[in-house]
This record gives sequence, C-alpha cells and structure tokens, in this order.
Amino acid sequence: MRAAARAFGARVRDRVAASDPGLLRLAAGLRTVGAIALTLAVLSLLGADVSHLVAGAIAAMVATFAVREKQRDRQAVTLVMGLPVALASVSLAALLSSRLLAGDLFFVALIFCAVYGRRFGDRGTALGLIGFQVYFMSLFVGVGTSSLLGYHGVIAVAFAGSAAARFVLVPQTPTGILLRLRQAFRARLAQLLDAQLELLDAAPDDVAKAVAQVREGTARLHETAMMIQGRLDEGTPDEAVARLVQRRIADAEIAAERLGLLLLTARSAERADTLTMHLPGAPLPGSGPLPVRDEKEALDTLRRDLQALRLLVRRPAEAGSGTALSHVRNRLLGYREEENLPKAPPAAQDVFRGVGEAARAVLGLRIALDGPQDESDDSPETARSREELDAEDAAIGGAEEDEGTAEQVTGLRRPTTRAAVQVAVGSALAIVGGELLSSNRWYWAVLTCWIVFINTASTGEILVKGYRRLLGTVLGVVAGIVLAGLVGHHTWTAFAVVLLCVFAMFYTAPLSYTLMSFFVTAALGVLYTLLHTYSLSVLVLRVEETALGAACGIVAAALVLPVHTDRRTNELLTAVLDRLADVTEASVEQLSGAPPADLLDRARDLDQALADLRAATQPLIHPVTPLRTRRDTARYVVALLETCAYHARSLAATAELLPTHPSIAADPRLRRAGQRIRHNIGAITAHVAREADAVEVVAGPSIAALLEPGRPGTPRYGRVTDRVLRHLQRLDEAVVGLARPLGAPVAPPR
Repeated sequence: MRAAARAFGARVRDRVAASDPGLLRLAAGLRTVGAIALTLAVLSLLGADVSHLVAGAIAAMVATFAVREKQRDRQAVTLVMGLPVALASVSLAALLSSRLLAGDLFFVALIFCAVYGRRFGDRGTALGLIGFQVYFMSLFVGVGTSSLLGYHGVIAVAFAGSAAARFVLVPQTPTGILLRLRQAFRARLAQLLDAQLELLDAAPDDVAKAVAQVREGTARLHETAMMIQGRLDEGTPDEAVARLVQRRIADAEIAAERLGLLLLTARSAERADTLTMHLPGAPLPGSGPLPVRDEKEALDTLRRDLQALRLLVRRPAEAGSGTALSHVRNRLLGYREEENLPKAPPAAQDVFRGVGEAARAVLGLRIALDGPQDESDDSPETARSREELDAEDAAIGGAEEDEGTAEQVTGLRRPTTRAAVQVAVGSALAIVGGELLSSNRWYWAVLTCWIVFINTASTGEILVKGYRRLLGTVLGVVAGIVLAGLVGHHTWTAFAVVLLCVFAMFYTAPLSYTLMSFFVTAALGVLYTLLHTYSLSVLVLRVEETALGAACGIVAAALVLPVHTDRRTNELLTAVLDRLADVTEASVEQLSGAPPADLLDRARDLDQALADLRAATQPLIHPVTPLRTRRDTARYVVALLETCAYHARSLAATAELLPTHPSIAADPRLRRAGQRIRHNIGAITAHVAREADAVEVVAGPSIAALLEPGRPGTPRYGRVTDRVLRHLQRLDEAVVGLARPLGAPVAPPR
C-alpha cells in the first residue's frame, strides 16, 4: 500500500512538473495572492476602509508581477526603487485630479516614459510598469489630495507585503528553479516516450493522432530545454557544470526526437520525412506493410525496451538502482553494438539503434543531474558508454565565442522609442474617445491601449492581442455579473473571489491571453461591487472602453511609425537564416577537422531566433485570418525551418563528439558537401532581404554524391558516418525546399 501511494505521488508530481515547468506559473500565482492577502490582513487590522483595501490589493499585485529579474538581490533593489516611484505616481495623480487637461497630458507623458524605460532592461520595465499601474489605481479608486497621506501608507504596506511574499512565503532561487526545470525535462521526456509507445501500437487509422501526440510531446520537450538554457547561468555558478548540463540536455532532446522519427519510419512503408514531426497536417509516409508487425517477437521486444527506457528516465538516482534496473540499462546500451541487435527488418533495427543511443543520452543525463552512479553491475557496453561520457565531460570547455558588434540603432528606429511614440499617440486618442464615452471611467480605454503594446512588435501582433483582450473582456463581463450577484456586498467573500481570480489570471497568463483577460474582468466586477459602483451599465461601458482602447492601439500602430507584420517576419526570418548558416558552417568545419568551437550555444541562438519568428507569425496563422494561402505558407516555412534547426542541432552535437567518439572522425571532404548548403542559405537570405546581388538556389545530386570517392576497400563506417551524411542530406533538402514558398530563384539542375 505504501509503495502504491509513493508511486501515485510520483506520477502526480511528474504530471504537475510537466504541465508547469519549474512551477513558474504556480509560484507567480501563489506569490501574487500571498502579497495581496498579507496586505489586506495588515490593512484590515489597521481599520482601513474598502477603498484603501482595494488600492492595497492593486498595489500589492503590481509590485509583485512588475519585478521580473532572476537574481534575488536585483529583485530586492528594484522593489526598493519601485516604492518612491509608486509614491510619486500616486501623489501626482492626486494633485492633477482636479486639473483635467494637465492630468491628461501628464498621463500621456508618463506612458511614454514607462514604455521608453524598457530599453534599460528588466529594471526599467518594472519601474515604468509600477509608475503607470499605480497612476491607474489612483484613478480607479479616486485618490484626492485630502486622502493622499493614507494612500501613501497603503502603498508602503503593499510593497512590504510583496517583499514578504517574494522572499519569505514563496521564495524562489535560481538554483531551485533550475532544479525544478530539470525535473520537468525528465517528466516531459517520459511523456514523449509514452506518446512514442502509443505510436508503436496505434492502429492504422489512429497513426495520425499518435503522430500528433508525438509532435506535441517533442515541442514541449524542446520548450523545456530552452527554458533550462535560459536559466543555466544564474542557476549554476560553476561554468563547467553548466556546460555539462547543457550538453546532456541537448543530447537527450536530439536522441528522443530521432527515436520518434525512426519509429514512424518503422511503422511506414517508406522513410519518414523530418517535416512530418514539425508540420501539423503534413502527409504521413505512404501506407503499406508494417515491417515491425511482420515480426511479432521484434515488436514485443521493442515495446518492452521503450517501457524500460521510460523507467530509466523516471527513476531518480536516489531511489536506488538495483540489479534489475542495471540489467535493463545494460540491455538497452547493448544495442549500440551491431552484434546485439535483434533479428528484425532494417527499419526496426534502426529503432533499436535509436533506443541504444537514447539510453546513452539518458545515462549521461542521470550522471550530469544526479552525480556518479553505481558501476558494479556494468556490462562491457555500459562501461564503454561511461568511458565515452567521461571523455566528453573532460573535453567540455570549448572555445570562447567571439562577440560581434551589434548594429547600433538610434532615434526613432530603436524599438523602444518607436513603441513609446506609438503608445503615447494611441493613449491620447484613447483619452479623447474614452472621455466621450464616460468622463469618469475613460482610463479603461487607456489601459487597454497600453496593454496591447506590451510584448508586441508589429501591427499584426497588436491586432491579435486586441482581439483576444476584447473577447476575454466580453466573457469576463458575463462572469462578473454572475459573481457580483453571488457575493453581494460581503466584503471578505468578495475579496476571496478576487484572490481566486488573481491566481487564475497569473496561472493562465502564459497559456492564454484571452483567459487572463477573462479573469481580470471577472475580478473587476467584484471590485466594483465592493466600491458600491457596480451596475450592468458599468460592465457594458467596460466592454466599450476596451474595444475603443484596442482600436486606438491598432490605429496608432498602423499609422505612426508602423512595423508591418511582413517586415517584422522578414527581419526575423533573416536572423534565423543567418544563425542557421552560422551553426551549419561551424559544425561542418569542425567535422572537417577545424579547431573546436562553441557549437551548442550557437545552436541555442538558432532555437531562440526561431522561437521569436514563430511568435511573430501568429497573426499570419491565426484561425480567423482570411488569407488562407498566406497562413498555409507561413506554417510550412516555419515547419521547414524547425526541420533545418533539428538537423543543425544534430550536426552540432555530433561535431562536439569528435575528440572522444571512436566511430566519428574528421573528414575534410565534408567541406565540399557543406558548400552548397551554405550557398543556398545565403541565396535565400539575400532574396528575403531583397538584396540586389541575390543569387540562385542550387539543387543537384545528393550530398553523398558530392564527396570524392574514397580508396577501394574503404569500409561503410569509415571516416564519415552515415548519420552525419543523412543529417546533411536532409538539411540540404529542407533548405532547397524553402526556396519555393519564399519565391527564391532556383537554378535548373546541371
């Protein structure tokens, strides 16, 4: 019974860790709710009225979510600096409350400064956010000069409550966050293996659904790997350990994605295209006899081995290994030797090889994350894998990457300056239009205009964000009507509902902006009830002001220093292609015998650039877009780029094995094989950038055919492995495939 309870608890922890990597959303929600609850408790003990309680709740929420820095000492400094900014903001709001024109002009100037402050990093962003939101809070509760001193005290209590929640109630350290992210990576890796098991056993009619689950699991694993990459510097003080963890995470991610492709190939009548794993709705490989199913014994063995691999991922080192687990590990690692492969069709044998490489990656991951392992029951194959991992660990150090000089963008071309001007113009329009709708609640239009510009960089992104906010607001009004009727004027019941809405708002914010807006509006309906200003007309006005603010933001973005979606995506596409060329060239050079370079960092830069492009294309692929052809093209291009990034990551990881891996050796012939890929990436980049001297994309014979023939008698697994050639070939095909949807000229084959 106790063992079953422990197993159930482990499954629950894995599920929670996988759904919320690092527990970042949970911590954000709990921290904000804790800050508000502490503030309300202190203010109630001091006898504060409802208006002061509402102001304290808003100020505590702002002080908590505005501070986003990763280091605790920097968080403390920003919080301390934010208090005088908040006090100054509420004071100016009170002094200007009776001067309509001066107050409006100052509000626009404050908005400009708050957005412009983003150029100074997280601290500038936080201080600007505090200044704006506290000014808005002053308008919401009606702060006047006669009550100013009391609100100063409320804000001080709110900041103290925020500090207590951040550093005492829900403390988060970079080391602790990184530890939980590593647990999330393990949990998501196990979930991906579950999806791959379902793909293995799926009926022919269910293969498409199983592939979609594998695709989603692969994307979620990659997302967690990127989150770990972003936290390594702060969470791991030892640079060597950080690089080791980075390497092992990358190995496990690549091995897991490759295993999924091999499984799909084994389930099909032809080799699976990598694009299938990156493009929803992509055609599956042609139907035909299922080679794995022709050998029941091989199928049973493969199913058992995938389950064993999943067990290795989920079983932490501190739980003890035991003879049985050691036997499982030894068997899986044995598949790295040709003589240990089961009798099966070639496609199925490739899957067993993939299982062996994945087991090696999991072993390296366990050593990097959990420390040295028990080696008493090692088989010769396991001992060899450990020696390879030890040699790789000793070789990790890498050359320092040269820091390029970034182009200095000044004036109105700087994104922060452009955004500040756009928001200021949009807010001025929102003030004028909002006061025409309501002289008392015009600030809701300004708030919406402000929010739609946060974390957006193009007109299309602002349009989509405004639509989502309006939809969430409309649905939230309905919920607000229901909640206001339920809580009535029961103060503490209402505040409890508000706390639940605030938690849900922060927990769902990274997942859905519409849901976040829904919970914000629902909470406001309850707050209006507390302030005795609730009515159906007020909530309807809230929708009208939201629509007006979104419209003003869109108009400002479209007419004032506009950044069109096409221009934005082309800039990001060029950045992705530049980084793809950088990773490919460096990997091919190292595989050809050049000195070691920092390949994994370059690969992660490529991944980050691709993530930025994927976010920027959201307006193009939104379900409501009327331009269907353009939407399909954008999806196809992003999927092709994800395919390129996968093969580039794999080449980079293979190149870093050169000093230690016995079956991989430098081969100068690879330089010739990589020349065409580099040329084609450059040709597509020049076409996207509309350069006058753009050249044509060159298609031709396979990469293997470009290599000079070796001497007679050269073994198949000689100086260049089949895997390297396969990645180069697939990368070459994907790059040439980019030319058609992007309209780049292609030279006829010679």
